[in-house]
Formats: sequence, C-alpha cells, structure tokens
Amino acid sequence: MDILANLALGFSVALTPYTLMLAVIGCFLGTIIGALPGLGPSNGVAILIPITFTLGLDATQALVLMTAVYYGAMYGGRISSILLNIPGDEPALMTTLDGYPMAKAGRAGDALVLSGVASFVGALLATIGLMLLAPMLARVAYLFGPSEYFALYLLAFCTLGGMASNNQAKAALASCIGLGIAMIGVDNNSGLPRLTGGNLHLMDGIDFLVAIVGLFAIAEVFFFIESHGKGSSIGVKLEKVRIPWKDIRETTPTMLRSSGVGFIAGILPGAGASLGSFLTYMVEKSIAGPKGGFGTGVAKGVAAPEAGNNAAAGGALVPMLTLGVPGSGTTAVLLALLMTLNITPGPTLFTDRPEVVWGLIASLLIANFVLLLMNVPMVKIFVKILMVPAWVLLPGVTMISFVGIYSLSGSYFDLLLMIGFGGLGYILRKLDIPTVPVILGILLGGNMENALRRAMVLSDGDMTYLFSSPISIGLWVAAIAGFIAPMFLRGVLRKPQAVTD
Repeated sequence: MDILANLALGFSVALTPYTLMLAVIGCFLGTIIGALPGLGPSNGVAILIPITFTLGLDATQALVLMTAVYYGAMYGGRISSILLNIPGDEPALMTTLDGYPMAKAGRAGDALVLSGVASFVGALLATIGLMLLAPMLARVAYLFGPSEYFALYLLAFCTLGGMASNNQAKAALASCIGLGIAMIGVDNNSGLPRLTGGNLHLMDGIDFLVAIVGLFAIAEVFFFIESHGKGSSIGVKLEKVRIPWKDIRETTPTMLRSSGVGFIAGILPGAGASLGSFLTYMVEKSIAGPKGGFGTGVAKGVAAPEAGNNAAAGGALVPMLTLGVPGSGTTAVLLALLMTLNITPGPTLFTDRPEVVWGLIASLLIANFVLLLMNVPMVKIFVKILMVPAWVLLPGVTMISFVGIYSLSGSYFDLLLMIGFGGLGYILRKLDIPTVPVILGILLGGNMENALRRAMVLSDGDMTYLFSSPISIGLWVAAIAGFIAPMFLRGVLRKPQAVTD
C-alpha cells in the first residue's frame, strides 16, 4: 500500500540519530513550556523558532523539532492545571475543573498519570488520523461556513451555564464579560477603536495570555493570601504516586470518544484545542448526567479534556498540511515557519515533498511514546512541586508569570493589565461567578464576531442565513437545548428530595 510505503519513508527520515534527538529535545522543552503558567504551545513554538535558523536545520528537521515542542506543550499544560489550579495554556483550562479537586483530595499523582495517559491516547489517535484520513477529513471543514461557525460558538457559550456553574445567570454574565473584553481594540472593518478609552495600548486588543495568567495565577495568589496567610501550605495532600489502573480502565471509552471529538474540532480551521477540550468535557458531562460528579474531581473530567485537546492539536495539522490553512494559533506559527523555509503547504505537498510530511508523521508517532515514557515516570518530580512552602511557591509562580508575559510582549502595560485581571478574578471568585466563561469569551469572542460579520456580508444582511443549512440548524437546536436543559434537570432532581422529606 502507498500508506505503508510512505510511512516507511517517514521512519527512514525520523529514525536518523539527529532527527530523533531533535524530537526528544522538543518533547522535553515543550513539556516544560506547557507547564509554565502563561506560556502555551503557540508562544513556545514562536520563541524557539530562531533556534531552527541558528542550528541550520532543514525543513523536515525544523518541523519535527517545532511539532515535538507543540505536542510536548500540550502534555505539559496539565501539570500546573492539576497541581496549582493554574492552566499552563488555554486548552488546559478545562483540566482544572476536575484535576485540581482530585489533587486536593490527595490524588495529585493519580490525576497526573491519568492525564498523561489520556494525552497519549488523544495525540496518538490524532496522529494516526492525520496519516489515514487527512485528505478526506480536510473536506469536512469546507462544510462549515460562517453561519455554521457562529452557531458552533453559540453552542459553546449556551452550554457554559450547565458546565461551569449551578447558576446560569452568573455564567451568562461571565460570558458577556468575556465577550465584552474580546471587543476591545480596533474594529477590523471600520478601523475605529472600540472600548479603548483612548489608550493606545488597547488598540491591539487584550492578549488572552494576559487575561488567563491574571484571572488564574494572580487571582489565586490574592485568594490564597486572604484565606490562608503566608505561613500556610497549599491544601493538597501528597499520597503515594502509582498508576491508577482502575481509573484508566474506566475512562478508556471516555478517552476514545474525546479523541474523536477533539480531532474533528482541531480540523476545523480556527477552532483549535481550546474548543476541542471544551467540547469533549461538555460531551462527557452530558453523558454522565447530573450524578456524574463533574467538577468535584472525577477521573473522566480529567481524561476527557486532556484526550480532547491533544487530539485537537493533531487535528489542527490536517488543514495546515493539506490546505495551507492553520487550524490553530500554533499551526499558524508553524505555517509561517514553513513559508520561511520555502515550503508551501497544500494538496501538492504530499506529492512534491513526501519526506517532509511523512517524516513529520513518523516523528509524531515516536514523540507520543517518548512523551508517555517521559511524563509518567517523572510525575513524582512534578508532584514534589507541592512540597514547596506556599510562601515560596506562590511568589515564584507570580514571578514566572511576570517574566513570561513581559518576555512575550515587552510591555509594562501588559503587566499592569495582568494585575488588573488578577483583581477581577479575585472579585469574581468572591461573588461566586465562574471565570471559565470569561476566558472562553475572550478566546472565542473575536472568531464569533468575525463569523457573524462574514455571514451578514454573504447574505446582504439577511438574518435567516444563520439558519440556512442543516448543520447550523442542528447546532442552534443543540445550543438552545444545552442552555435550557440544565434548568429542567435541576428542577427534576429537586422534586424527589422534596417528596421524600
């Protein structure tokens, strides 16, 4: 078969000592980058791109190194999410919902090992999907036009109420706050500033990394100081680290389902791993039902987003390689790298430069096993972070946050903005308003607005265009059901208790 012959070609490239060394180094660096609060895969890849030119790497070697960093960062993002309740990057946001409660319940090691296995399953299946189904699945993305994308983002926001909070009014308010923040900056169509207050620093909008680090890292420091004081330690008990075979067996169907959903989400250009992790968590939460315990520290709540976001990372490579369209922010950086190296991604890439494509696929297959072997045995080292006294750890996290943000933007204003988001996050937590919808509003708000504008331009302002396809209608129905259903479910669950009493 052609696939086997091409894969043999890929392994002949990937198993050369130098290329294999680059893949291992990329996995290690990516895991560290992903674990650091505020540094995600897109920024990690962007920061390390100059290394490819310094080392004089060819196109295949450069792509192998950067995609290994990409996959490693997706693995590493779970570490600070579980141990510190601070996402290493935006796709790891959903892991905090159950990962941190598991750590607080004395199962930090279990959560880290489980998340590593789920990441492996998601990334491996996505790589196999990239190898087998890339041409066919790339066509699926063409079915999604502006109306479908708008309905998809609407579905994400409508279901936030049932996922992130027991009070959907507060969740809706948080989503509106996030969408409002996403509108800050210069309007792409008119060129007029919006909600900037005349501040030039806000003309480019709010960097979601600044918002994430502020709402989580800085707010966590504020909240900890108020509730514990400097002499306390973080309330996570360390237990013996072991492989949770029972959890792995029970979550295997979850990993497989989440890998499929995440892979499809990654293929859609612009959706990326953030939407993949959210959708997988939402799907598993709906399957488990109200008695599933999601948000309290259940294994499925860790396995689903980790498998989903790593599968989405692999899926995002499909449109980049086959269509030349980036599926995520990180693949946009990788696309720029390829263009700089005079490689033009698209349908002809598989025939013109097969050694690049198949060398990359073979390297990703190897990198997945390297990451699994690297992350599971080293979980004890990661858990030891919790042994550091809080008065040392939290200022260290704060310093890393400040250095990371400043190294990316070089702007003192972003540091002040990050502190401001920290204050906002502290206030929201005091008011019991979830911060997850705020972050997702910032992440998806711009894309949602652009989809709506394109839809209105194509339809000449006809609002019925938003319901013009079976896909968009189905997404609208799911969005309405996702917003209303939790209200009825909570009412139904209360009635038997009232009768019993």
